[in-house]
Amino acid sequence: MDITIPGLARVIIPPELLCVVGLVALVLLAWLLVICGRYLRADAGTRATIRQAWRIRRTWPRLARNLGLTTTDRTPTFLQSLTATDKGGKPEPRVLTPALATKADRYGVMVEVKTVAKVGLAEFQRHVDHLADAWGCTRVSVNPGKPGRLMIRAVRDEPLLIPSTFTPDGKPPADLSVWDLGLDEYALATVLRMSNVPGVCVAGLPGFGKTSLINGLISRLAPSGAVQFAVADGKVSEAHEGDYADVVDRLFAFVGDDLEAANKLFTRLVDLRRARSSSIRRLLGTPNMWSVGPSKKWPLVVLVIDEAHTYFRDYKGSDPTTKKYAALTADNARLVEDLVKKGRSVGIVVIVATQKPTGDAIPTFIRDVCPVSLSFAQKTTESAVAALGEDIRNWPDANPVIMQDPGYVGVATMARQGHEGFTRIRIPYVDPADTARIAQASAHLTADPGHLLDLLNGPDLLKGDDLAPAA
Repeated sequence: MDITIPGLARVIIPPELLCVVGLVALVLLAWLLVICGRYLRADAGTRATIRQAWRIRRTWPRLARNLGLTTTDRTPTFLQSLTATDKGGKPEPRVLTPALATKADRYGVMVEVKTVAKVGLAEFQRHVDHLADAWGCTRVSVNPGKPGRLMIRAVRDEPLLIPSTFTPDGKPPADLSVWDLGLDEYALATVLRMSNVPGVCVAGLPGFGKTSLINGLISRLAPSGAVQFAVADGKVSEAHEGDYADVVDRLFAFVGDDLEAANKLFTRLVDLRRARSSSIRRLLGTPNMWSVGPSKKWPLVVLVIDEAHTYFRDYKGSDPTTKKYAALTADNARLVEDLVKKGRSVGIVVIVATQKPTGDAIPTFIRDVCPVSLSFAQKTTESAVAALGEDIRNWPDANPVIMQDPGYVGVATMARQGHEGFTRIRIPYVDPADTARIAQASAHLTADPGHLLDLLNGPDLLKGDDLAPAA
């Protein structure tokens, strides 16, 4: 193509160059259309976060220099050395700024940073408050990513104060070793790793989410035939009463506040634990069930003890009735201690829930061996320490004492698994009607794990696929 510009020489543009320019223009147009389409389809919150991500990228070079998150490289590159030799001068030092990439979602921006020399995790963590102010965020966290990378979470909204719901779809979970809890204070999905965990302690004031959390876990796990549930609810007397009435069809055992009935249930489960311990190597070929995972014939057994103080109360008195109750509660504590200390390898998990997990409510020899603890709002620091340990005093922002506001209903504090410190989690609300629907739909999966073990021990009933892991 010939192009003539007045006052300039005639320019000839090869057709191939025009094709390349046109192709580049089409690619750029398609890229812009994708970006615009993604922005227009997003909800209002995500749009605001997309704009925030754009500002982060645009202002980053200047902000990094102001915060000292850059480094000066005085070693010339090969090209700079050649240029300096030709000109007879000395190459100027280069200022290196960590490169970043952003990804926006409803609550904030995930920023991936490529570190440079002398600017790494410690340097970024010292400036999280400045980054939050500059980016207009509620909070910012910095954590290690891939080698040479950092993951910065910039939260625009406060996810803990935004109520969330979960509607179970009735499908068995793909992995029974982890339980989805909800979103943490950085709006990141949080899971509770349950493999090799024998006990979970759940505490908190009435009405702040303890039972809702447990029912939510049941509704997630109930569609799997590789999980069986038993409940001891100290708030009620009969199965049709209280918070677990909607899931009773999916329980292989239920007891109320009757101490003798509870003692029989705990004894039954200890007998199961002993029978499993004596046969696990022969039937599973391993001393630890989690090495092969739960199956329909060897299911994960979840025992829920709600309002646990009902069963462990230390009765004082010399009359026959009081002595009887004292003997029962002492034996209950002994039996549950056995399950928590010895049930891990054979696939028994105990969830102990109470309002105030001090020693008078849950014996310390049970509470202190539960490796996982969650606490909803508490009234006193004493209760928070009893639930989460002394270390919670060093993390005042996560202390459940500050979560007594109604806006924090459904928010729990939990020690970070595999990391130091604590995190707060927004537990999604599960409608009781959905919980009942899932329990009724999966009621046919309910089986007594003791009976299943008897079948496995039978000489003619053990088949090769009986112990295959099942969802």
